[in-house]
Amino acid sequence: MAALSHHEITMFLLAIAVLLGVARILGEIARVLHQPAVLGEILAGVLLGPTLFGRLYPELQASLFPLDGPQAVAMQGLFLVAVTLFLLVAGMEVDLSVAFRQGKAAISVAFFGMIVPFALGFGFSWFFPWLLMAVEPGKELVFALFFATALSISALPVIAKILKDLNLIKTDMGVIIIASATVNDLLGWIIFAVVLGMMGTGQNSLSLGMVIGLTLLFTCGMLTVGRIMVHRLLPWLQAHTSWPAGVLGFALTGSLVCAAFTEWIGIHAIFGAFIFGVALGDSRHLRERTRATLDQFISFIFAPLFFASIGLMVDFVSNFNLIAVVVVFVLATIGKLSGCYWGGRLAGLDKRECWAIGYAQNARGAMEIILGLLALQFGVIDEPMFVALVIMALVTSMLAGTLMQKVLKRAKTNHFSDFLSSKAFVPDLNASTRDAGIRRLAEAVCAGTTLDVEKITNAVLERESLMPTGLPNRIAIPHARVANLTRPIIAAGLSHEGIDFDAPDGHPASLIFLILTPDNDPSAQLQILSGIAGVAKSPALVDELLHAQNFTELLALLKARDEILGGQPAAAH
Repeated sequence: MAALSHHEITMFLLAIAVLLGVARILGEIARVLHQPAVLGEILAGVLLGPTLFGRLYPELQASLFPLDGPQAVAMQGLFLVAVTLFLLVAGMEVDLSVAFRQGKAAISVAFFGMIVPFALGFGFSWFFPWLLMAVEPGKELVFALFFATALSISALPVIAKILKDLNLIKTDMGVIIIASATVNDLLGWIIFAVVLGMMGTGQNSLSLGMVIGLTLLFTCGMLTVGRIMVHRLLPWLQAHTSWPAGVLGFALTGSLVCAAFTEWIGIHAIFGAFIFGVALGDSRHLRERTRATLDQFISFIFAPLFFASIGLMVDFVSNFNLIAVVVVFVLATIGKLSGCYWGGRLAGLDKRECWAIGYAQNARGAMEIILGLLALQFGVIDEPMFVALVIMALVTSMLAGTLMQKVLKRAKTNHFSDFLSSKAFVPDLNASTRDAGIRRLAEAVCAGTTLDVEKITNAVLERESLMPTGLPNRIAIPHARVANLTRPIIAAGLSHEGIDFDAPDGHPASLIFLILTPDNDPSAQLQILSGIAGVAKSPALVDELLHAQNFTELLALLKARDEILGGQPAAAH
């Protein structure tokens, strides 16, 4: 049996250690600079690859990261497992139930946010391909379809991270962004799977029609029957296996089996892992804490290895084409912004929300890079075109959060403490379930008003079903927008036993804020939720709030925090 030699094993382990170490360091630096970690991880590969290290020390670079031989094959296998597992996590971000429940707004934004850039990308690459690259005869249609798909997809994991950083993930606008990106990416990857089948890799005997048919059958089966089976199996695993080993083992095994199937039929392995991730992540039985454990395990170990490996494959200096970079960036940005803007306007959203959604959806990040890498490997695009796609993906991801903050900035600041009142304070919230807790707070907030307790309770519970509102450090923020409300109203409750709001850290909520805001003032909800999310980031403050003896002490602590922040909304810090 062929095996790596002593020297090859040594160099293999050293290469992985260097690649992972540099990628993690630069990824953390990128986070400190409020940029996506993938930026630093790819930069690590660029520095260690032919772009820099290969120019300075070509022999040492070739011995650490060879292009052929047993060591190269071993590294390629590791990188394949890494990207396959990363697509599992990316699929878990797709929440089909949220997309279905969000309805008109999500579908409208997703449809126009996909069809406009798709049409723009297809038309431009079909009529002006020479501005992008020299297309081989016979590959014009495949290239046009690939480029159109590349311009139409977003990067759901990057978008979710941006929304979390801006404290917008639990807001109504955040749910619309996540829901529309879910539909957008799911359709985009299905189209790209078909494009992969058209590339004709020649690695199996199946016809193109058979490949496309099996792809659609697998996708529909996993998102219907497979989704139901996963949903029913998870409670059994959680009840009869150790946590988190049982669920983690099931997730990794299932994703690799599905990846093997899609690779066998002629579609890349990552598509199978992505679809399995969708089926797994859509189950309400998958706890946030388990999801976070799986995400951290893969995102901090396997993902950096894969993204750093990208820089090892291409010389980013010699393959830089300014015209291609500018054209790709402009087309991608115009198509995505205009599509999402008009999709949002047709759904009745205001202009600021529409622009913010467009900027968020324009973040391409990791998904765009993976798409481009597969096209490069199958010969659909050349290296300069791949470099242009990577640059576009990184720049749009870097700009998304900043532009969202700018467009959502308001002259008026809504401190949530301004809308608290002693009448809507429940110092002893005796409730064992979130439904009972929300109803009790709804009764407190509606007392002395014309608001209907039943309608308010149902509105908040309906919003809660879209996305759990539990925050770290024992805080929950159930909320809803209410028609004909003139100003925000907030009820606060202290639960000594704690109520499960499915928080990411797994802890029950002891401090619950029920927030009602006018349906025609989205900025009020954004700022109030952002302010409470800022409180949740301070364990010491939360502990003081939980020990408040009365409403006056609670309000005093929150007002003191507002003064320390200098009147600035928490999202700005």
